Amino acid sequence: MIRRLAPLSISVLVALAIIAAAPSPADARESAGEPIIRYDAIHHPVVDALGMVATQNALATAVGARILAEGGNAVDAAVAVGFALAVVLPRAGNLGGGGFMMVHMAGEERTIAIDYREMAPAAAGRDIFLDADGSVDKDASRYSHRASGVPGTVAGLHHALARYGTMPWAAVIAPAVELAREGFVVSHDMNWSLERSRQRLILNPATAHAYYKPDGTTWQPGEHFRQPDLAASLELIAGEGPEAFYQGEIAQKIAREMEANGGLITIEDLAGYRVVERAPVTGEYRGYRIALMPPPSSGGVHIVQMLNVLEEFPVAQMGYGSADALHLLAEVMRRAYADRSKHLGDPDFYDVPVDWLTGDAYAKRLAAQIDMTEATPSTEIRPGTVPAPESPDTTHYSVMDAEGNVVANTYTLNFSYGSGVTIPGTGILMNNEMDDFSAKPGVPNAFGLLGGEANAVGAGKRPLSSMTPALLFRDGVPVLATGTPGGSRIITTVLQQLVNIIDHGMGIADATHAPRIHHQWMPDVLGIEPGFSPDTLALLRARGHELAEARWSMGSLQSVLYRDGYFYGVSDPRRPDAASMGPTLVRCLDTGQICPH
Repeated sequence: MIRRLAPLSISVLVALAIIAAAPSPADARESAGEPIIRYDAIHHPVVDALGMVATQNALATAVGARILAEGGNAVDAAVAVGFALAVVLPRAGNLGGGGFMMVHMAGEERTIAIDYREMAPAAAGRDIFLDADGSVDKDASRYSHRASGVPGTVAGLHHALARYGTMPWAAVIAPAVELAREGFVVSHDMNWSLERSRQRLILNPATAHAYYKPDGTTWQPGEHFRQPDLAASLELIAGEGPEAFYQGEIAQKIAREMEANGGLITIEDLAGYRVVERAPVTGEYRGYRIALMPPPSSGGVHIVQMLNVLEEFPVAQMGYGSADALHLLAEVMRRAYADRSKHLGDPDFYDVPVDWLTGDAYAKRLAAQIDMTEATPSTEIRPGTVPAPESPDTTHYSVMDAEGNVVANTYTLNFSYGSGVTIPGTGILMNNEMDDFSAKPGVPNAFGLLGGEANAVGAGKRPLSSMTPALLFRDGVPVLATGTPGGSRIITTVLQQLVNIIDHGMGIADATHAPRIHHQWMPDVLGIEPGFSPDTLALLRARGHELAEARWSMGSLQSVLYRDGYFYGVSDPRRPDAASMGPTLVRCLDTGQICPH
C-alpha cells in the first residue's frame, strides 16, 4: 500500500524536482562512450539509476516516483500518474477523456499499443454537426453536451494495470484520492489557465462549482484547492473498479446529464466501451527502431513516413537549424499532412493503407519531389493515391523502471477543459473529442486539420488523433520514451525530437529545449518558434516559405532516456510546473538524508 507523504516531504520533493528540471550546464552533443553529463554545454537532464518519471506536473511526477520507490513497475507508476493528473492538471489530465499508451515489457520482450481513445455514441450520425443549410455547427461539436465521445481513460488505465502492472488497483488510485480530498496549492500556471478559460467554463454550473470559488472568481496562486466531488468519484472507482464509471453510480450521473441536455452518450454506450490492444507501427531509422501508436493515431504512421523520406537526405551534414535542414523538414511535413487529410481514420471502420504510407517505395517517390532550392506550394500537393489493389491541450508522460519496462502515455480532453461540461456531483470534466471527426469533408477542425471520408462521424468510431507516444530502441533495448501535447503540432514535435537526437547528436535536454518548426500542409504557412537565426529565416523566405512566428510554444515533451545503466529525465520548459524525478530522491527523503538534486 502507498504510504502517505508528510506535508513537508511532498513540498520538498516537488521543489527539488522543479530545481532538478531547470536548465543548467551539461551535455549538448555526445558521441559513443562519452558521458551524458558534461559541463561544456547549456542544459542537462535529471539522472537516476533506479528509474525515471517525466510529466507535465511536479505533483504527479512525485506520485509516480514514489510508486517506483515502493517497488511498483513502470505501468503501476503510469496508472498512478494518470489518475493524479486528473486532479492536479484538470485542463488535460482526465477521467472524462481518452488516449493512447505505448508499453514495453522487458520480461516478455514485447511492445504493446493500448488504444483507449473515446468512441462515438450510437446516436452519432454522419451529419450530426451540420445545421439546416449544411454548414458545420462548431459550437455543437466543441462546447455542447453533444461534443463528448464515450470516455476511455478509466477503462484504459485499468486495462494497463490488470495486464501489465503489479500493484492493486486501489493502491495506485490512493494518491489521487488524497490530492483531491486534501487539496494542493494552486500554482501560477493553474491560476492563469483557469482565468483564461473562466468566461467559458463558468457557463456550466457544475464546472463553476468544481473549479472556481463560490463567487465565480478564480483560485489564486498560493491558495489551497480541494475537489471533494472528484475525490468521491475516485473513491468509487478505486472501490468498485471501472464498473463504477461505466455501469454504476457515475455512469448513471453521466447518462442523466446527457439526456437532460441534448447529449448523445447513453448508459448503453458507457457499458459498451471497449479498450483495444493494437500492433504498434514500427520503422527503422539510421540504426534505431521506433515503435509508435497505430491508427486511429495518425502520428505513428506519419512519423515513420517522414523519417523514411528524411533518410534519403544527409540531415546530419546539414546541421541543426540550418536553412537546408528546416526547408527539408517543412517539405516532408507538408506532404505527410496532405496524406493525413485523406488516408487516416479508425482502422476498425476504414482500411488505412499503413504499409503503403510507411513503405520505402513511397518514401523515395516523395523524396524525389522535394526541391532543396525552392518551397513547394501546398496548393500543388495532393494526398498520394494508394496503388490498386492495394490540445491546444493534451498531456503526455513517460516512465521507465529499473527492470527495463517502459510506458509512454498521451491522453486528453481535446481542448483545455474539454467541452467545459462537468457531470454534476462527480467533479469529472467531459471531453469534446467529437470535434476531431471530420464533420464535413474539406472543413478544418479546431486545429486547422482537414479530413475526409476516412474520419467521418460514425457510431462506435474512434476519432482520428495526432497523439503520438513513442518508444525508441537500439539493439533491441528501449532507450527513449517520449511524447507531447500540442494538437496538430504533436507529430512534428516528436519528429524533431527524434531527428535532434539521432541526426544532430544532441543530448536529451538540448534536443528537448531546441526551437521547433511546424508545417501541416494547409494553411500553407511555416510556423517558427523564437530562437532561429534571422539569417536562416531570410534564406527560408527566399526559397518561398511564408513564415509565421508561433503564437504558442510548440509542445511539451516529457522524455526519459536510458543509457549505460542510468535514466535521464527531461520535462520541457515550455510548460510551467513540469518536472522529472526518479525514485532515489524519494527514498533519500524517506530516510531523512540530505539529498542531491
